[in-house]
Amino acid sequence: MGQGAQVAGRQLDVRKRHDGPSPSCCWSWRNTATAPARALHDLRHTAAKRMARDPELKLHEVQTILRHAHISTTELYTAVGLDDLLDKLGAYYARPVQPVSWPTQYAADDIEAVFGAGQ
Repeated sequence: MGQGAQVAGRQLDVRKRHDGPSPSCCWSWRNTATAPARALHDLRHTAAKRMARDPELKLHEVQTILRHAHISTTELYTAVGLDDLLDKLGAYYARPVQPVSWPTQYAADDIEAVFGAGQ
């Protein structure tokens, strides 16, 4: 599972947080003496990320729940993950292409001059 190491006289355990070749994979140092406390803090991070992404909760409400003094601390949990971006990109390309139409008050040569040929 993990590889042990001695740092500052304490036994530490290096563990991979997620299985598989995920872009969200990260390594963390786990102090085996404080593992239960660390696990609870990991749970707090998971809850914070889910609350920050919930459209029913406002960011200042999440800030209050987490008891963050500064909204900038809570904003850290709003970062979009690579998996989310890939899902959005896939959905974008799955949609049918919308035909381009211009208001009739614009001349075709003006539109071509601004947006290029074939527009």
